[in-house]
Amino acid sequence: MSTTDPTASALDGLVNLRDVGGLPAEGGSRTRSGVLYRSDAPYAGDRDPDQVHVWPPDLVVDLRDTVELNGQQHPLAEVCEVRHMPLLEGIRHKQEDDGSEPLTGLYQHILNWADEWLVELFRSALRTEGPVLVHCAAGKDRTGVSVALLLSAAGVSRDAIVEDYGRTDQNMFRVLQRLNVAPELPPGVSEEAVRDLVATPTAAIESVVLRFDEYSDGGAGWLRERGVTDAEIEQWRERLLEP
Repeated sequence: MSTTDPTASALDGLVNLRDVGGLPAEGGSRTRSGVLYRSDAPYAGDRDPDQVHVWPPDLVVDLRDTVELNGQQHPLAEVCEVRHMPLLEGIRHKQEDDGSEPLTGLYQHILNWADEWLVELFRSALRTEGPVLVHCAAGKDRTGVSVALLLSAAGVSRDAIVEDYGRTDQNMFRVLQRLNVAPELPPGVSEEAVRDLVATPTAAIESVVLRFDEYSDGGAGWLRERGVTDAEIEQWRERLLEP
C-alpha cells in the first residue's frame, strides 16, 4: 500500500501558475502563449511545472519585499535571470484609509505609489525575448495589479483581465497551504467547502481596470503618462499579441 501523501505531492510545485496566453484583445487578436506567466512564489525543491509549455522562463520578476526573501537566493536564479522589484517596500506607510474595501485600497495604493516599479516591470517584460514570470507570494495582489497593467497596455479586454484574475480563486486554498497559513480542515470537509473563506473578490481588480479606463487606450495611456513611448507600447503589443 502506498504511503505517499497526495496533499504533500500536490504542494511540491507552483499551485497558482498560469500562462496568460489566449486572452481576447482589441481587433479580434489574442495574447500569445509563452510570453507572460503569473504565479505564486517558487520554492527550492519545487518540481518543474506542467501547467506551461516552456520552462524555465527567461526572466523572473519577484515582487516580494526584501524581508519576505529571508536572505535566500531565488530558487530559479541558477537557471534564468531574476529581478527583484519590491512593489510595496518603503511605501506601505503612505497608504491612507479612504473608506474603500481594504483590498481595493491596497491596489489603488500600488498604482499611486509604485508606478516607477510598474514602469520598470513593463520595460523588463518588453525587452525579454522568452517567457517572463511575474510573481509575489500568492500570485494574487501585487501580481494581479502588475499583470492587469501588462494586459491592459496590450489592449486585452476588461472582462478578460478580470476573469484571468478570478482564476486565482480556485487556487487560493493551496496557495495558503504553501504559505503555511491555511486553516486545518476537519475530517470530511473538502477544500471546496471552505472556498468562500479564501475567495478572491474581483471588485479590487475591477477598480484597477477602471483607473486604466480613464485613458482612451487603457493601461497604455497610464504608462505613457509616466514616460513610456508610443514605440514601446507598439513593441509590447507585437510581443504579446498574435498577428
